[in-house]
Amino acid sequence: MKESLKILKIGGNVINDPIALEEFLFHFAQIPSKKILIHGGGKKASEMAEELGLEPKMVNGRRITDLATLEIVTMVYAGLLNKNIVANLQKNQCNAIGLSGADGNCILAHKRVVKEIDYGFAGDVDSIDVKTISALLNSQLTPVFCAITHDKNGQLLNTNADTIASELSIGLSEKYDVELIYCFEKNGVLRDVNDNHSVIEKINKPYFEALKKDRIVAEGMLPKLENCFAALEKGVQKVTIGSPNVFYETKQKCTTLIL
Repeated sequence: MKESLKILKIGGNVINDPIALEEFLFHFAQIPSKKILIHGGGKKASEMAEELGLEPKMVNGRRITDLATLEIVTMVYAGLLNKNIVANLQKNQCNAIGLSGADGNCILAHKRVVKEIDYGFAGDVDSIDVKTISALLNSQLTPVFCAITHDKNGQLLNTNADTIASELSIGLSEKYDVELIYCFEKNGVLRDVNDNHSVIEKINKPYFEALKKDRIVAEGMLPKLENCFAALEKGVQKVTIGSPNVFYETKQKCTTLIL
């Protein structure tokens, strides 16, 4: 029987709200099983880009990454946000180690091939170093990955954090029973984005296609759900999307189960 492993991706406004983030990290630190945290931080990166006079460009929920933007996201993701998260986990007696995909050669990617849209220095994941990540987990360390990968030729790449979470879950499912949880400020996938109580409790692939057609699911939620289904199709045991409240709230619906 495989050992259990929880992989959580945290993003959205939870990252930008110090109080919400601190509460999330406290509860994340209490998870008794082996665990990995992946974090985004796009809003903070966009704010810094605007302060430096750069206009963030997004297409279908994904960032266009030119060289100047790559420098900013690397500083924000791999530096400021990653180390603040690690420091907060240490405060909660969770021995965390902050990583990018380049560290330990953990996540190898390639620059996205230009088709209809040139995403610039965006990375698509090629492989996960299961052996290295497992060694960290077996050393009682909790890896905290930011959304930066590399191509093994010295080039850093900006990679969607939801994709990193999915790819890590798929790769590590060879050795572990993996549960993948996407956490953000909403109570799951919502039928009405303005009503946090309109949670869709379960979504399978045909239902997802219908929700997409009706524009109930759109923009940033599209790649998130695509990553969820990719994970399930490739060996991940369980995938959910929801609020950090899932750790301590039992009365209200705060997750969507992906089937």
